[in-house]
Amino acid sequence: MSRVPPGGIPRANHLAGETSPYLLQHLHNPVDWYAWGPEALEKARREGKPVFLSIGYSACHWCHVMERESFEDERVAAFLNEHFVAIKVDREERPDLDEIYMSAVQMMTGSGGWPLNVFLTPTLEPFFGGTYFPPEDRDGRIGLLSVLHKVHEVWTSHRAELEASAGKMAEALRAVGAGGAVPAGASRVGRREIASAAADLAARFDPDGGGFGGAPKFPPHGALALLLREHARSGEKVPLRMIERTLDRMALGGMYDQIGGGFARYSTDDRWLVPHFEKMLYDQALLVPVYTDAWLVTRKAL
Repeated sequence: MSRVPPGGIPRANHLAGETSPYLLQHLHNPVDWYAWGPEALEKARREGKPVFLSIGYSACHWCHVMERESFEDERVAAFLNEHFVAIKVDREERPDLDEIYMSAVQMMTGSGGWPLNVFLTPTLEPFFGGTYFPPEDRDGRIGLLSVLHKVHEVWTSHRAELEASAGKMAEALRAVGAGGAVPAGASRVGRREIASAAADLAARFDPDGGGFGGAPKFPPHGALALLLREHARSGEKVPLRMIERTLDRMALGGMYDQIGGGFARYSTDDRWLVPHFEKMLYDQALLVPVYTDAWLVTRKAL
C-alpha cells in the first residue's frame, strides 16, 4: 500500500512528535520507525520479534545515504515492518545507547561507525550488527535486504542459539562496563601482542602515501599511538618511519584544513588529497597526542 494518500503528503510513522531533527528526517520513511521507549520495547517483547536498532546523527553522510537508498525502499520497509520492530535513535540525544551498542558491534566485527545498525533480542541483547549496508548486495558488500532475510531465517529456526549468543555478548559488555574485566579465555595485551600488531600494520603500510591499506583512508590515530609505543619499547626504526610518513603526508595533504585548522574525517583517495568535508571532534582529540608524542621523539617542526 502506498504511503502517499490522495492529498500528496506521505503518512507519518511513530516518530511524529519527536524533537530531534535527525529523527524527523525519517518521519515519512515507509519503515514504521519507533523512537526508543516503552511503546517499541513492549511491542518487541509482546510479539517476540527482534529489534532492528539504527543509530545515526544529522551530520553523518552515510546515515543520509542509507536513509535515501534503503529506508525509502518499499521492499526493505515491507520486510522490516513485518518481521522486526524498527527503532531509530539520534546518537546526540542518546550517547549512552550509542556507547553500549557501538561496543557490541566493535566486539562482533572489529570495527564500528555510523550509521550503526544492530539486531537485538526482545530483551535488548545484541546478536548481530554492522554499519552501512547498501539496499542490495553490490561490490562485495552484503545488502540490507540480504541481511534482513538471513537474520529472520536464523531467528525463526535457531532462536534459542541466537539468544544464548546474545546473552554471552551482553555478559561481555557488562564486564567491560564494570571496569574492563577481561572475559574468560581472553588474555591481556602485553609486549608480544603489541609487537604482533605492529608487524601486521607494517605488512599493510603504504610506503608512498603513508597510512594503511587503500582508499578511503581514515586518520589512523590508534595505530600510530601503538607504533609510537612499540618504537619506545624496542627502539626499532621501522615503526618510527611509518609514523613520520603518515603524519607528514596527512599534514601536507588535503586532509588538513589550512584555513580553519583540524583534520577531515577521512580522505576519499589513498594520498590524503581529497577530503570528505566533515570534521569530527574525536579525531582532533586523538590526533593531538599522536602529533605531540611524535614531535617529542623526532623534534620535527612540522
